[in-house]
Order: sequence, then C-alpha cells, then structure tokens
Amino acid sequence: MAADNKKATDHEVVSIYRHSDEQIDRLMTKAPECVLMWGTRDHWPVGVVHSFVWQDGKIWVTFAAHRHRAAAIRRDPRVSVCVSGRTSDDPDCPLGAVTVKGTGVFHEDSQTKAWFYRALAQKVAQGDKAVEDDFRDLLDSPLRLILEITPQKWISFDADKSARHRAGLLAEEEMSEVQSADAQRLHDERARRGLD
Repeated sequence: MAADNKKATDHEVVSIYRHSDEQIDRLMTKAPECVLMWGTRDHWPVGVVHSFVWQDGKIWVTFAAHRHRAAAIRRDPRVSVCVSGRTSDDPDCPLGAVTVKGTGVFHEDSQTKAWFYRALAQKVAQGDKAVEDDFRDLLDSPLRLILEITPQKWISFDADKSARHRAGLLAEEEMSEVQSADAQRLHDERARRGLD
C-alpha cells in the first residue's frame, strides 16, 4: 500500500489511529494482562491489574468475593478495562492499546469455573503443563468470583499507525474516521485558547 507522504505534524488528532476489529481481537487474545477499573462508593476511580481471558467477545477476570471491587461492581456494574499491546512478548500482538467501557456480571457456577479456570491457567502458563495445572488448582476456591465484562464501547489507539504517519508512511485510506473529540472538541479548545 503506497503512503501519501504526508507526515503527522502534531499528536493532537489521534482518533484517526484506531485498530481494526481483527487487530482488536488479536490484541485481546495475545496481551496477558489488563487493568480493570471501577468506581468506589465515594466516586474515586480505581484500577487493578488482572490476567484475563478474551472469549466470545467478552473479557473474563477473577478475584475473591471479599475484595472491595466485588461490592463496588455489584453496586454499579459499569466498568472499564484497558489492555496494552506492550505487555505481550508476541511479535504478532498489535501495538497501542484499547480501552473498553462495559458492564460486568458475576458468575459462580461450576460450568463457568471449569472452562474459565482452565483457559486462564493455559494463558498464564504459556505451554508449561505443570504450571497450568498448579495455577488451575490454585484458582479453584469457593470464595472466587468470575466477572464477565460485555463491551459497550471501544476506545482504540494503534501506535503503529501513529508512528508510520509521523514517518510519512501511512496511507490515507488506513486512517480511521475522525471522532468528535478531534473534529469538534479540538476546534472548540483551540478557539477558547485563541489559537488558529
């Protein structure tokens, strides 16, 4: 694909660097960790790093029922999840990051635990069967919850597209449609500051 040889001149308009659906699927499959975020009772945003599984278009994580986040998410199931490609050693993992706004549902049934514990253990163990079995057994606790997160909105930044644009190597047809933050809010902010 030929580049248009127009280089990015600033790092203000970044909504044009979104991942494709296929890239998002690869990133979510290959990245080992995510940050799960929720709101506390007094409206503080909090986030914790989790290993996770991407399955059937959902994000799955686990933690013990006595954690503050369990009560917070039961109170308000709106959560966010951020995943960075930088956490993966796999060269096929897309660069950049995605943030998901979603809703969470808890599971404690044996059927969900059976597939999820094995899937998470396989991901963490990376082919070491002894580590996989040990981690799977460690997870199998009566206090453990599994949180299924259904994405409602994706916010995506493809760092490779951004770098290629700065180098003048990104074709215009590879750019995503400009979103409102860059189309309108940027214009309004520049006007407020008296900038051209």
